[in-house]
Amino acid sequence: MLKTGDPAPDFKLLADSGEEISLHDFRGKKVVLYFYPKDNTPGCTTEACSFRDNRQQILNKNAVIIGVSKDSNQSHQNFKAKYDLNFLLLSDPDGKVCTAYGVWGEKKLYGKTFLGIKRMTFIIDETGKILQVFAKVKPDEHALEVLAKLG
Repeated sequence: MLKTGDPAPDFKLLADSGEEISLHDFRGKKVVLYFYPKDNTPGCTTEACSFRDNRQQILNKNAVIIGVSKDSNQSHQNFKAKYDLNFLLLSDPDGKVCTAYGVWGEKKLYGKTFLGIKRMTFIIDETGKILQVFAKVKPDEHALEVLAKLG
């Protein structure tokens, strides 16, 4: 599992905008890289809307917000339009980035065990090192928790 001080794995993924995005593109800024299970589900929608509502305060801390899931670009575009999301959503269909960040794994829900994306967030500093790992995320409180850690 990645921890504070580790170099954040770089990646190239397709964004909802249709362009290829690399973590390296954001050097000089902090990156709030959050992984979520699925577009248009209750917890993921709550978390995304909270980031949307707190985006300007996060930008004021020299940070950008990037959401990652295995959903398609079309799904991301629909999700963004439906909830007026104002930050990048990246598609990781083969799960390589999810695996690199340790967010793909066994989950339990209603007594059933399955593989999926664990809701986790990484704050990455201006040089590409991990500043903070949030392994237990509560969707409704998370954006404010991230904002507090950004200083």
